[in-house]
Amino acid sequence: MSIASPVNAVAVELTKEPTKETRQSSYQLMTPENQAMQDDSNLNPALFWVIDGHSLWKHKAGKKDVACASCHGESGLSMKGVATQYPKIIQGKLQTLEGQINRCRADKQESATLAYESKDLLALTTFVASQSKGMPIAVKENVQNKPDLLQGKAFFNERMGQLNLSCAQCHQDRAGLKLGGSLIPQGHPTAYPIYRIEWQTMGSLQRRLRNCMSGVRAKQFEYGSTEMAQLELYLMWRARGMTLETPGVRP
Repeated sequence: MSIASPVNAVAVELTKEPTKETRQSSYQLMTPENQAMQDDSNLNPALFWVIDGHSLWKHKAGKKDVACASCHGESGLSMKGVATQYPKIIQGKLQTLEGQINRCRADKQESATLAYESKDLLALTTFVASQSKGMPIAVKENVQNKPDLLQGKAFFNERMGQLNLSCAQCHQDRAGLKLGGSLIPQGHPTAYPIYRIEWQTMGSLQRRLRNCMSGVRAKQFEYGSTEMAQLELYLMWRARGMTLETPGVRP
């Protein structure tokens, strides 16, 4: 894959497309049956990850023998709105929600970090993100994140892999058309982590992005990499103001 070189924050400016009036969640492309599965917590299979995440939230771990709940309260309600702000700059570094959970484990609990796509990290992330369900995505451009935001935009528009395709060519230029009989979504990350029926399990946005990279025969960004965080940041900025649906269901 051809990876875009670091961008010049002065020379490259963010655009405003697509407009708020034309943006659409992938939820709107699903069948009524799949929409009902997401809407009803008793039908949504992600409920099991939310429950497991709440248990992990209250579980004491690490050398300090403290839980997430020790600092943030047992209910997790203190996390309301938190997931809408990630990725964000923390102590000079761009951090995803999963990255921040692992940072807290390492720094506050002195516990081992969790592997990306592991059941425990997905459960904790789903539990935290579910506290912000129904809230607008609040990622904004600022002086601190602009270089990363511009780099994420460059990745979104960069042709990659043997098929020489970019994210934008499918999810911006051809959104709403069909590929392999399925409608192409706009690619807004409004519901992650999601339970994907194809996977028969929960998965992160980074897993989905790696799937797309594999689909165009490109070298995948590594889980937890700066490149992944930058692409996530741009996608969340692109979806700013849209409603967070976590935990989502997708085909």
